[in-house]
Amino acid sequence: MLRAILFALLLLASGNFGQTGSKYLSAKIDSLLQDDYFNNAQLACEIIDLNADSVLYKRNEQLLLHPASNMKILTTSTALYFLGPDYNFTTSLYYDGKIDGDVLKGNLYLKGGLDPDFTSDELENFVEAIEDLGIETIEGNIYADVSAMDSLFWGNGWMWDDDPGYDFPYMTALNINDDCVYVIVTPTTEGLKPKVDILPHSLFYTFENDAVTSTDKSDLTVTRDWIHRKNHIIVSGTVNIDDKPDTSEINLVNTNLYAVTLLKEKLYRDGLICLGIVDTQTTPANAHEVYEFKRPFSETIVNLNKTSDNLSAEMTLRALGLKYFGHASAENGIKMIDSLISIVGLNPSNYRVVDGSGVSRYNLINPELVSNILAFMYNEQPELYQILWNSFPVAGVDGTLKHRMRSGLAYKNVHAKTGTLSGVSTLSGYVKTLSVKDIVFSVFIQNFLGSANTARGYQDKICQIIAELK
Repeated sequence: MLRAILFALLLLASGNFGQTGSKYLSAKIDSLLQDDYFNNAQLACEIIDLNADSVLYKRNEQLLLHPASNMKILTTSTALYFLGPDYNFTTSLYYDGKIDGDVLKGNLYLKGGLDPDFTSDELENFVEAIEDLGIETIEGNIYADVSAMDSLFWGNGWMWDDDPGYDFPYMTALNINDDCVYVIVTPTTEGLKPKVDILPHSLFYTFENDAVTSTDKSDLTVTRDWIHRKNHIIVSGTVNIDDKPDTSEINLVNTNLYAVTLLKEKLYRDGLICLGIVDTQTTPANAHEVYEFKRPFSETIVNLNKTSDNLSAEMTLRALGLKYFGHASAENGIKMIDSLISIVGLNPSNYRVVDGSGVSRYNLINPELVSNILAFMYNEQPELYQILWNSFPVAGVDGTLKHRMRSGLAYKNVHAKTGTLSGVSTLSGYVKTLSVKDIVFSVFIQNFLGSANTARGYQDKICQIIAELK
């Protein structure tokens, strides 16, 4: 009898604990929302106790809002589930014709496989493979095979005035160096032009230096002739003589030819001659493979989520389309996101998804969807969850959360994906509480003016409140 009474008391205590946690969250978060900031700004939120599989707090959780880069949670979760962490982005080199002595009497084909992290350094492997064949002269052309992907270089609803930013790449199946260049401006002598160095060095772009080194405060502008969609880099304004070198990342256009141009230039520097031009063309069926470079998705997802890399997200979305429909397009990739939404138990027709990165304002989802996908990965796909969890920025440590939540219990205990557009700030992910409970949260704040720092501050406070749960 005594044992039964003690068991009943334990159950009662357990029930009161859960209720107290929910009431504590409601009181704390609702108190934050009394601020005048929310007279105009909207907040939508859902918080789930993963251990008890219960909702601890919700507010406007079904309200459709712009996810910004929280869209990447859907993209990467879908890719982990349907592509798998071992899926490879493959970039390949082929030749046609024949090798006669040290002369290739034919063409080279660099075939893109959507790798978002391919760089100039990795071209060295391709050059060495050509040299291993004994080739010193290429009589034909060097072609970029971009046939794996459709010709839409921007996402649906992307904004023209984001050009020429690094986060707004002109996408292709054959990406290299994030489809961008680094522009490094270093002050010299007062009254003279600063030194401008653009990496990688190439004839693919031109530039003009109209800037001046000055003792005045720096007022430097680094841009590209994006109005005419030309790869002409323009540096103007003033750079203070005491400033450290300034580095900007500028996107490029006509990127289908960027990688093959860099390949031809690297061949030339290594003493190999290509007599033809660079162009785009599909690799013939009878072409001979020279070399292939593979990058697993398990590597790509880290940069994708930690730094919120848009190109990586969009290539991942298109890889889903390539694997399941034979052709890389956003539309085909979104079909797979819809499939995951259905598997989670929600209706994809209740949302609008148009890209993989969250750049587009056409995207409309809500915290309920995001939190349920995060909970699904935790509960149903523990191995994939671990990869997803490790790919998220860690509060106060790295990625886009490096400078947030650098103290308190949220520090190092929040693994979450950020998201920012003008007037939009989102944060969703996982928290470990003081009582070592695993919590999923999703907080969308929208329709505010000015900097997103205030919205981020409220998100950080909510994470601290969650982390303090006993």
